Amino acid sequence: MEIFVVGGAVRDALMGQPVNDRDWVVVGATPEAMTAKGYVPVGKDFPVFLHPQSREEYALARTERKTARGYKGFAVQAAPDVTLEEDLARRDLTINALAVPESMAGQLSAAASARPEPVDGLSNWTTHIIDPYGGQGDLQAKVLRHVTHAFAEDPVRILRLARFAARFPDFRVADETMALMRQMVLDGEVDHLVPERVWQEIARGLMADKPSRMFEVLRACGALKVLLPELDRLWGVPQRPEHHPEIDTGVHVMMVLDQCARLQAPLAVRWAALMHDLGKGTTPTDVLPRHIGHESRSVKLAHKVAERLRVPNDCKELAEVVAREHGNIHRSGELSAAAIMRLLIRCDAIRQHERFALVLQACEADARGRLGCEETAYPQARRLARALESALSVVTADIAAAAAHEGLQGAQIGERIEAARVTAITRQLQAF
Repeated sequence: MEIFVVGGAVRDALMGQPVNDRDWVVVGATPEAMTAKGYVPVGKDFPVFLHPQSREEYALARTERKTARGYKGFAVQAAPDVTLEEDLARRDLTINALAVPESMAGQLSAAASARPEPVDGLSNWTTHIIDPYGGQGDLQAKVLRHVTHAFAEDPVRILRLARFAARFPDFRVADETMALMRQMVLDGEVDHLVPERVWQEIARGLMADKPSRMFEVLRACGALKVLLPELDRLWGVPQRPEHHPEIDTGVHVMMVLDQCARLQAPLAVRWAALMHDLGKGTTPTDVLPRHIGHESRSVKLAHKVAERLRVPNDCKELAEVVAREHGNIHRSGELSAAAIMRLLIRCDAIRQHERFALVLQACEADARGRLGCEETAYPQARRLARALESALSVVTADIAAAAAHEGLQGAQIGERIEAARVTAITRQLQAF
């Protein structure tokens, strides 16, 4: 029995990045031998075991063979005669097909934290790297390359590669890998991806340092047109240059997405940014570059996409609010206190004030996601945040009690409370 650390831990150590998780592969063992040593079986589709002390997952070396389309369409063979090289061959990218013996596992985190300074005892750890597919060379050349043609057997790997492109934006996709992905799209492989897997990979790519790269790669291979046609159609759609010097709507959305990363926005904000202008892709050509009413069309399309990909409710709901109200929020400097109150009500900001802060963050990214506007201030966010604070400062219980004492009921009490909030916002705006 031999044990190895494989994949991302080795890659990240070589790149000088933190090693947070380790994937373990066991060669030359049987399930019975693992349980005899105290490992606890947890795998459903293939043999995976928990270490008796660390509780880390250890997988038996295995091969995979495609038997049908879909996530479950793989025959897995985990046997003592499966070699480490065979196990690494089923991995997606050469930079993830690296391994080191168990004896070197403790060196990984230390090596990563030591870079670029040499540390005694770590200088030779790289000599123990097992690299049958040239991953170290591709790391140095900054290339994302598939390991073997088995890459084509799982279309999820297209999404994974695109996600890695977003994580490592200075890496290029190998020409032969891009050609393979295009062929996979033409062969209809992407049509059969499970929605949950699509969302899982997109969500991880959205949280990368440069999320636009994910969609750049998906668009380049044709997968975006299959997975998110509502987004793909935005490229080539013009906008008014006085508002959008970048002109192209698809380019604008990608700029907004990268602004979200710059603002370190959470996933829900990044998803809202991706969805906020979908309606511009359905604007009649005879009215371009104007996009009258695109907000309501964007809401419907964002809802459709969220249902199809089974997007979590917090992301889905935020995207719909941002799609509907981002134009009004951009113009909020011109609104009266009463109009601002109506905006807060439409955003459900009184009840969900924390979510409203995310709405404002998405709108700030939208405003900055334009050519030449990357450093532009966004006072609308501060103004509306203070307006909401003023509205929330109104003691509604006292107003309701006084109104009830006057014989008012239901909607009448609500009108009295809203009027008090408008008064509070008016005072705030005067002091702003």
